[in-house]
Amino acid sequence: MAGSPDNPAVAAVAASGIAYRVVEHGPVRSLAEAARVRGVEPRDVVKTIVVRLAEGDYRFVLVPGDRVISWPKLRALLGIPRMSMPDAATAKAATGYERGTITPFGSTTPWPVIADERVRGREISLGGGRHGVAVAVPADAALAALDATVADVSDPDPAFADPA
Repeated sequence: MAGSPDNPAVAAVAASGIAYRVVEHGPVRSLAEAARVRGVEPRDVVKTIVVRLAEGDYRFVLVPGDRVISWPKLRALLGIPRMSMPDAATAKAATGYERGTITPFGSTTPWPVIADERVRGREISLGGGRHGVAVAVPADAALAALDATVADVSDPDPAFADPA
C-alpha cells in the first residue's frame, strides 16, 4: 500500500514522532486539483522544490501552493549568486523520489530544508513519496523535525491571484 510504512516518506514522518495523516488519492494534473482532492486550500499543498547550488549540493525549498520561489530572495538568503532546478532524473538521483512525490522526509540524502515563512502555523499537505499519496502534518512540528530554515523566499503565484 502506498501510504504504508514501507513507503520511505511515510516511514520517516512516522519515525519523526509528529502527528500525521496519510491521504491517498488518484492521479492529479494540477496543484489546484491536488488541493481539491485532498480537501485543503491551494496554499496548504506545500510544494517541495529541489534546488541545485553546486554539483552534488542541493536544498529542499518548501513553498505554499499558491506561491512560487523568489529566486532573488533565495539567492540573498543563501549568499549564492547562481542556482538552478535540476532535471527530473537528477532530482530523483538526489532525493530518491520522482517529481510530484518529492518530500524532505525519507529522502536518500537529508539535504537542508528552507521553508517559506508562510508555511507556518497550520496543517500542510506534503508529497508522500509516491504518486497519489500525500502526508498531512502540522507545519510547525514538521519544520522543527526537519530543522528547517524559515524565511521569506516566495512571491505570489499569478495563477492563484484573486480576480479584481
